[in-house]
Amino acid sequence: MEIINIAATDETPAVIFNVTEGIFEMSGKSLPEDVTIFYNPLLTWLEAYALEPNKETRFVFKMDYFNTASSKLILDILLLLEEINEEHNGIIIEWYFREEDEDMEEAGEEFSEIVEIPFEIKEY
Repeated sequence: MEIINIAATDETPAVIFNVTEGIFEMSGKSLPEDVTIFYNPLLTWLEAYALEPNKETRFVFKMDYFNTASSKLILDILLLLEEINEEHNGIIIEWYFREEDEDMEEAGEEFSEIVEIPFEIKEY
């Protein structure tokens, strides 16, 4: 599969989806003007990945901030990962938050209650 490697900007997160290396990570801020333009290619890639996922997929979120529109698309990613996990198992979410960033910690906890995927919520 094609590797997705998007550098972070002031409005969009860094994204690395690399099947060969087993790296799946989103980090930084997410407040793009049009969330669908940014996130739809990621969702399309994950839908293709769902057809032949790795035996184990560790999906890392290290978000500093995301707006409400982005939270909906992040949830869409998590729901897609939940579907993959239902059929193939092996999905683990690592949700990182900065020390004392209660908002990102709570966001991880809320997402973990919505989807049925093993969540590891970690401070860094």
